[in-house]
Amino acid sequence: MDKLKVGVIGLGRLGSIHTRVYKEIGHVELIGVCDSDPQKLNAVAKQYGVAAFGDPHELAAKVDAISIAVPTNNHYQIAKDIIKKGIHVLIEKPITNNLKQAKELIKLAHKNKVTLQVGHVERFNSAFLAIEKLVKNPRFIECHRLSPFPHRSLDIGVVLDVMIHDIDIVLGLVKSEVKRVDAVGVPVLTPYEDIANVRLAFKNGCITNLTASRISEESMRKIRIFLPDTYISLDYVSQEAFLYKKENGQISKKPLPIEKEEPLKSEIESFIDCITFNKRPLVSGEEAYQALRVSDKILREIWNKKRYL
Repeated sequence: MDKLKVGVIGLGRLGSIHTRVYKEIGHVELIGVCDSDPQKLNAVAKQYGVAAFGDPHELAAKVDAISIAVPTNNHYQIAKDIIKKGIHVLIEKPITNNLKQAKELIKLAHKNKVTLQVGHVERFNSAFLAIEKLVKNPRFIECHRLSPFPHRSLDIGVVLDVMIHDIDIVLGLVKSEVKRVDAVGVPVLTPYEDIANVRLAFKNGCITNLTASRISEESMRKIRIFLPDTYISLDYVSQEAFLYKKENGQISKKPLPIEKEEPLKSEIESFIDCITFNKRPLVSGEEAYQALRVSDKILREIWNKKRYL
């Protein structure tokens, strides 16, 4: 069978990683890369020995699948044009910054019978995969996602930039509708919220607190999940997880066995697998839409009511 021909549009930090991973995967053929910055484009194309394209349509004409890692504001138009050509797409999160546009991309993917996967990469984190099957009926979840100022993804705020990862994870774990959203946020270095704190109340009684910041001195990506008699702590960066359980009136702590893998590589391999065997992606357009829908509620709460920290 011929190798799947792939390409990458957008060569920022994530797009460059997509390019490297595709080049490392032996069962696909990286045809080329595309970016609006000629200097960056030529440098990456030379590094990996592939063709350079200034026009996304020219690259799309030569491949079966494409990773889209451009700024969020450009996701919709580029993905729309490519999906219409019958090309499979992996779009970096968020799917778009607009619910109507996200829904249209989902419909187009179904109509053109192509795989639409969205890059919620924490779903492929080895530590999360180790704890996911242990989480039954969570009562309280706490998420922290903090980093120094990134100097990238500045066309969106911290909710769509990084908190959406945790929103997607929480929705997958709780499996219930959000009943109430309380949110505060403040712009510091950009016109958008650079720090936000959110409290989600679910219909099944679960409560989730989420904090995201891109103006922190330290970096942190952690989640703590409280079950009726168990507490799970997970560090996405170190890919470590611990299980705390009540036993004989005391709390025992046990590390969970984890085989560490590169999450983005696992995500891309899953994307290729879904195309090859016509499988539904772990994070399809529908799951990405639900995370965007909750994000939209959070942003309305922050900005429409102008409730700042």
